[in-house]
This record gives sequence, structure tokens and C-alpha cells, in this order.
Amino acid sequence: MQSDLERELIRKCRAGNARFYEPLVRAYEPSGMRLAFVLMGNTDDAQDALQEAFIKTYQSLHQFDLDQSFSPWFFQILRNQCRDMLRGRKAEFKFEKLDQRFDLCSTDSEGGPERILERKAAAEKLWRGLEQISEEHREILVLKEIQDFYYTEIASILDIPEGTVASRLYHARRALREALLDTRVEDQKNS
Repeated sequence: MQSDLERELIRKCRAGNARFYEPLVRAYEPSGMRLAFVLMGNTDDAQDALQEAFIKTYQSLHQFDLDQSFSPWFFQILRNQCRDMLRGRKAEFKFEKLDQRFDLCSTDSEGGPERILERKAAAEKLWRGLEQISEEHREILVLKEIQDFYYTEIASILDIPEGTVASRLYHARRALREALLDTRVEDQKNS
């Protein structure tokens, strides 16, 4: 969504026209759900976190700086909501069965059924690798590699210096690579 349009919608919401919030929700719902799913590990918790984040965002619109981009601000609220929910349940993070909506590898029919199966297997391995790494590593990888945010946006969402983004990404990629190698070794032992 264009920044000017977002600003106008936010101004109308601040003026008491709540119906202008719906286009913002519709625009951010798909990417917000992807992020929440990866941070929470399951669809139900991700939907709850996303809904709460939208409510908190709406309630805080008066605090939003119209000179800034809405996207990083919203995703910071969503990230904080996910973290609060995870801390509150004190459960071990574990992905539920992979939901097609959050598949990181395209499953279009190009290449035929064999190619689709290969992509699904690759996606399952990637999810298992993400499950093995820390929350800090997982979230920065999701923000950069899946959500495709710029370093400045990631810095804003995570409330860290921009230079730290590059360092964390380096370590997160290395941790994921090691987790994927460990997963591969385990798969070979089990076959």
C-alpha cells in the first residue's frame, strides 16, 4: 500500500471513521499472518496474535508518526504481540503441520508432480530448520528473506541499530545452515 494512501486512511481513522481501518487490515493481513505463523508456530495462535496486533495498532493510531512508514510500526507491534503470547504460554516452540498458505517454496504446477513433491519436501526441511534455531534468528530471517524488508525497516521493527541487522542476519543464516545440515544427517541416519 502506498504511504500517502496509508497516511490518509490513518488521518480518517483518527478523525473517528473506523471503517477506514479495514483497508489497512486487508493490506497487511497476508504478510502479517505469515510473520505471526512463523513466530508462533501454529495457525490458531498466529491468528490470535494478528487480531490482537490489529486491535492494538488501531488503539494506538494517535501515537503513530505520520512522517514514518506504517509497515515497520505495525510489524513491530505484531512482533511484540507474538513474543508476549509466547512468554505467556511458556511453551516450547514447535511448528504445526505445514499449512499450504505459509509454504515458503512455490507449489505451482510448473515442472509437474515430481517438482511439486520436491518443493514440498524442501519446504518441510526449511520449516524444520527454522524450528531448530532461536527465536531471534528465526524472526530476523523471516523479516529479511520472507517478508523482504530493507535493513532500515528491520532495524525499526526489532528496535536495533541498522548495523546490528547485518550481524544478526549473518549469524541467523549460519545457524539455519547448521540446522539444515543436522536435519540432513538425521534423515540419512533414519533411512
